[in-house]
Amino acid sequence: MGDCQNDPLCVDFDRQIKLEFHGSTVTSDAGLLAYRELDGALQLTNTAATRLQDTRTGQNTQHSLLALLRQSIYSRLAGYEDVNDAERLCLDPALRTVVGGRAKENTAASASEMARFETETLSTKENLKHLADLSGQWIDQAHHHRKLTKLILDLDSSVSETYGHQQGSAYNGYFECTCYHPLFLFNQFGDLERVMLRRGNHPSAKFWRRVLLPVLERYRDRDIPKYFRGDSAFALPKLLRLLEQEGFRYAIRLKANAVLERKIAHLLKRPVGRPSHKPKKFYASFRYRAGSWDRARRVVAKVEWHAGELFPRVGFIVTNLKWHSKKVVRFYNRRGTAEQWIKEGKNAVKWTKLSCRRFQDNAARLQLFALAYNLANFLRQLVLPKPIRGWTLTTLREKLIKIGAKVVRHSKYVLFQLAEVVVPRKLFAWILGRIARLCPACASG
Repeated sequence: MGDCQNDPLCVDFDRQIKLEFHGSTVTSDAGLLAYRELDGALQLTNTAATRLQDTRTGQNTQHSLLALLRQSIYSRLAGYEDVNDAERLCLDPALRTVVGGRAKENTAASASEMARFETETLSTKENLKHLADLSGQWIDQAHHHRKLTKLILDLDSSVSETYGHQQGSAYNGYFECTCYHPLFLFNQFGDLERVMLRRGNHPSAKFWRRVLLPVLERYRDRDIPKYFRGDSAFALPKLLRLLEQEGFRYAIRLKANAVLERKIAHLLKRPVGRPSHKPKKFYASFRYRAGSWDRARRVVAKVEWHAGELFPRVGFIVTNLKWHSKKVVRFYNRRGTAEQWIKEGKNAVKWTKLSCRRFQDNAARLQLFALAYNLANFLRQLVLPKPIRGWTLTTLREKLIKIGAKVVRHSKYVLFQLAEVVVPRKLFAWILGRIARLCPACASG
C-alpha cells in the first residue's frame, strides 16, 4: 500500500511477474485503423460533416464537428455504446488516431463534450434530417465499387427496450415490453438504407412513407430489376399501388382469412396415406381482391403438413411476380436475412442502447448506430476475402477491431506494434491492399 502509484504490481503465484499500466501507449482497438482506411478511401466521414450545422456558441471549441462525428461512430463500432466511455477512450491511442485533428496529438473529446454534441448539436431538426440521409449517401459511394445488377429492399420493424421515463416509450403488446419501435430498410447486401425511430405503441407500418420514399427516389433512375419484400403489416393498398407505379416486383405476406382459406380448401384436407416424416408441401396460385384493394392481385399459398401436427401450416403471399409459386415462396423466405441483420445491429453495434431521456436525442443516437453498422458492413462486403466474408459483425469486432497493440511514437511517425493472434500480418496487409484499390475508382466516381 505504501508503494508509489507508478510502481509495477506483483502477483503471489510468481514473484518474477510484474504488472505495469501504460494506458496512453497501449490500445485494445488497433483494428479500427483498417476501418479508418476504408472510411478515407470512400470519403465517408469527410463529406458527412460538411453539411452538419454547428450549434455551439462558445469560443473555446477544441474539436471540429468532423472529429466529434468520427469519435461517435468509431466508438460505437468498437462496442462502446455509452457516452460515458469517452472518459477513458479520449486517451486511447487508436481512437485518437482514427479521429484525427487535435485528438491525434492531445486527447479526443471528453464525455461531457460528446454528450453535448449528440444531445444538442445532432438532435436539431436540420442535423437529424442530414443524419437520416447520410446512410443512403454512403451506400451510393459503396455502389461505385460493386456491380449492382438488381435491387432488393426489405422493410421490417424491431424493438428497442426502454427503461424509466423516456420520452416516446410505450408498452407494445406484440413485444410485451415498454420500448421504442424503430423501422429498418435494408438492401440485399445488408446495408441499412434508412432507419427511423418511432414511439413504442406505433403499428409496424406507421410512417412507412418516410422510410421508403427517399430510397425509391434515389434508385428511380437506375435501369435494373427492383424487388420489395415485407411481412403482413405492409400489405397496404397504398404501398402496393406505389410499388407498382415505381416498377417494383414485390412479395408481401398476407394475413389468413376465411376467403383465402376457401380458395385452397382442397389443400386443407389431410393427405391420404401414411404420414411421412418429412413435411409435405403444396402450393397454389389464384387471383384475390381484398375489400380495400382497387383490383384483384395474384396470391400464392403454401400449405405444409408436418408429422405429429393436427392442422397444416398455411401462408399467403400477395405478389406481382410471374414466377412459379414455389420460387415466389423461396424468394419471400429470404426476407429472414433482414431479421439476421437486425440481430447483428443489436449484438455488434448495440443500437438498442437508446438511453437518453428526450426522444430526438435517441433518434440522433440511432442514426449514429446506423452509420457505424454500415461502415462495418462495407468492410465485410467490399474488402474481406471470401473465406472470412461470412464473419458476422460481432466476429469482426472481436477478431479484427479488438487487436491489442503497443504504440511507439517517434519524431516522424507513430508505430503500432499489433498482436498477431487471430488476424495475422498477411491478412491485415491483404485487407489494406484491397482498400487501396478502392481509392482510384472512388476518386474518378
